[in-house]
Amino acid sequence: MPSNKSVSDAPIVQFINCRILREHTLQREDLWVREGKILDPLKLFFDEQGYADTRVDCEGSIVAPGFIDTQINGGYGVDFSLPSDDVDAGVSFVAKKILEHGVTSFCPTLVTSPPSVYHKVLPQIKAHSGGQHGAGVLGVHVEGPFISSEKKGAHLEKYLRSFQARGMADLMEAYGSLDNVTMVTLAPELAGSQSVVRELSSRGVTVSLGHSVANLSQAEEAVELGASFITHLFNAMLPFHHRDPGIVGLLTSDRIPAGRTVYYGMIADGIHTNPAALRIAHRAHPSGLVLVTDAITAMGLPPGRHTLGQQVIEIQGLHAYVAGTTTLSGSIATMDMCVRHFKQASGCRVEEALEAASLHPAQLLGISQTKGKLDYGADADLVLLDDDLNVKSTFISGEKVWTRTP
Repeated sequence: MPSNKSVSDAPIVQFINCRILREHTLQREDLWVREGKILDPLKLFFDEQGYADTRVDCEGSIVAPGFIDTQINGGYGVDFSLPSDDVDAGVSFVAKKILEHGVTSFCPTLVTSPPSVYHKVLPQIKAHSGGQHGAGVLGVHVEGPFISSEKKGAHLEKYLRSFQARGMADLMEAYGSLDNVTMVTLAPELAGSQSVVRELSSRGVTVSLGHSVANLSQAEEAVELGASFITHLFNAMLPFHHRDPGIVGLLTSDRIPAGRTVYYGMIADGIHTNPAALRIAHRAHPSGLVLVTDAITAMGLPPGRHTLGQQVIEIQGLHAYVAGTTTLSGSIATMDMCVRHFKQASGCRVEEALEAASLHPAQLLGISQTKGKLDYGADADLVLLDDDLNVKSTFISGEKVWTRTP
């Protein structure tokens, strides 16, 4: 069959026999990919008289955008917050392993640490595209040390810091550089935080509110200054109170600037958040829900003692505690587990569960033109799932990077 590939001679891949998540619904149509991007088949047919060089039979699978994890502290024995001479090797190891859970991009997350750790680790974790080597790195999420001692959770109190009225100067002293930083979690009630929120936002760094005792007014002010995310909603913040709902109140606040969305992370592992609380959040603000794993070193490892930054963590069943306490310290859940649990616990549509792990985190990070959706021109980062939302295969830039063995 003749062709006129005037635009590109690169091979064209056609995914057939699938249901594609597009425009918030699962649609029975084919997906066309060339040079890592999703093609408009009408332009391909009519402008180029093009055809598929290879076909991938999806065997009735759901095809969704690759999952994006904006909060993952490590896994499989790797702790991103521990300095080493080859931090990148650890990040790369986790990046490879999480492909089997449908994750195609992620933000390695550092918990509260001394400045020496940030200065050594941050320069080594550079953003890069994904591929056969593993999921892509979107930049680092730095959680702390500018958080509340009252809501420190598993963060070591001796390393917490305040802004000492110097604002950004204190932050830069702690981190050393913002070159590889995509997101910062801080407590908005800390003195001097307002100028930091404004400056970080102006530099394109996503500001998240968390580990905080902020009231609603303080949280709303931070959003007006540019904050756009809530770190693991309900966890490590004041509980909802009807006279002052605190950070939780942002989900229904009438002070959110026009055209802005406040997103919020949920650890849907069945442990961090009661299913009823998950349902309340989702029904109050479905378009803002972002699934995160908050996974730690022990994800993928057997029960026992492991690390999280400077802390020792004990795994008991599906719970991760600060050793010797009942303080939860991240999860050992994988992203596909979270998607399945969120769907089951909330009663939401399949499409909503999948978008909470793809579209919403991409929108939060301002990358939804290329990630988190399967529109024409977007990156062909895909996950193939069965009807129970188990991952069958993972693709990055249209190339298969993981597949489940029978």
